[in-house]
Amino acid sequence: MSRLSLILLFLCAVILGSTEAMAAKYYVYCANGKVEVDMRDPKQMKSARGPNTYVMSEFAYKSDADKFAKQLGGTCPKK
Repeated sequence: MSRLSLILLFLCAVILGSTEAMAAKYYVYCANGKVEVDMRDPKQMKSARGPNTYVMSEFAYKSDADKFAKQLGGTCPKK
């Protein structure tokens, strides 16, 4: 394999790896009895909404997170 081919192969691997790492995460939270979809991580959400906040599920796509939240009807199920 030529040196140029190796360099291109390496660059492709780096680009694909970094794209995967940068994939957005959407969380469905129960925050004070209400269902919320947000991109903030759990630590940030607890800081913003208080200690009664927890993750119910995590999704790669906002549409999937919204669909899940809609199925719950806007209120958190009892733990």
